Amino acid sequence: MNKEYASAAAALDGLIADGMTLAVGGFGLCGIPEALIAALRDTGKRDLTVASNNAGVDGFGLGLLLESRQIKKMISSYVGENKEFERQYLSGELELEFAPQGTLAERLRAGGAGIAAFYTRTAYGTKIAEGKETREFDGHHYVMERGLPVDVALVKAEVADTAGNLRFAKTARNFNPLAATAGRVCVAEVERIVPTGEIAPDDIHLPGIYVDRIVVNAAPEKRIEKRTVREAA
Repeated sequence: MNKEYASAAAALDGLIADGMTLAVGGFGLCGIPEALIAALRDTGKRDLTVASNNAGVDGFGLGLLLESRQIKKMISSYVGENKEFERQYLSGELELEFAPQGTLAERLRAGGAGIAAFYTRTAYGTKIAEGKETREFDGHHYVMERGLPVDVALVKAEVADTAGNLRFAKTARNFNPLAATAGRVCVAEVERIVPTGEIAPDDIHLPGIYVDRIVVNAAPEKRIEKRTVREAA
């Protein structure tokens, strides 16, 4: 089965519909599927719910979808770098479901594993826990969180083989494998494709069984969210 598509637009063709829930890999701007996000914007589909640790920045990453008003709801951990996000949220134009990073990671993992819900001590007694079931185990209070399966996952990897096995680049792995397993369909953006068997089995971070479509973006921008440098001596 050939999983490679000629372009990001082709890789999304027939997958996206209004009102869908998507998981998008990345942490800040590290490891985001840049080309797939731009192609998602170009589909024009609206009322999307997007689960992602961040919401991009103004004019880049998921910030593109905020500017085009295609996102109805974000499920995120940190949203502090996007002024348009702030404006839409404070004006009531954008729904937001906060999830602590570990909780978001486990919700995605549970969604991919078919686990309906789990208990965590994180966020007990805070606004995040309001309206959620809580229980006490061994003297500690826990919040019940739901698993998070999604319609489509968009992820970024460094290398894929033709079978869809993925290898991520260091910290760019972040939420990508979890997002991939949570998706009913997973589309991976990679920098290069190699023949099956060229990636050593121990170097495969995500098995190809989780990956349905692959597109090559050989020269991603890899923008840095905040560049901090030391003053010249």
